[in-house]
Amino acid sequence: MSERRLRRTIGVLTLIGFAIATYLTIIHYSGDAPLCLASGGCEKVQSSEWAKLFGIPVAVIGLSGYVLIFISLFVPGESGRFLTATLAIVGFAFSAYLTYRELFDIKAICQWCVGNAVVMTVIAVFAAWMLIRGPDTEETDPDLAEA
Repeated sequence: MSERRLRRTIGVLTLIGFAIATYLTIIHYSGDAPLCLASGGCEKVQSSEWAKLFGIPVAVIGLSGYVLIFISLFVPGESGRFLTATLAIVGFAFSAYLTYRELFDIKAICQWCVGNAVVMTVIAVFAAWMLIRGPDTEETDPDLAEA
């Protein structure tokens, strides 16, 4: 998969994650109960002590993270690949931490949070892959692409 295609794929996934985080942010500030297929799991997670970090709703932190990842996709070259991978891996680690809290402290599962964790995991995998594989051959030396 070309770097361009990886960036586009990460961009689409980032927009999906942004939509989830936006919904959870709106729910947080409106005080409404989130739509949840499981009986009360989402509401329990959203109202837990781990729903905020230093007084900031984790949904807002996630929203900010998705915006930063999306912006990083427009930074060219090695710096852009490194920035995207770093932000995505930090987002993955934060999602993993929150999933741990859901399972072992809150003892409830929020499908919105699971969806977010899955999206962030896939973004982190693609971003790491983009960083490790480096630039496309055509980008570094057009003469090599013709050989």
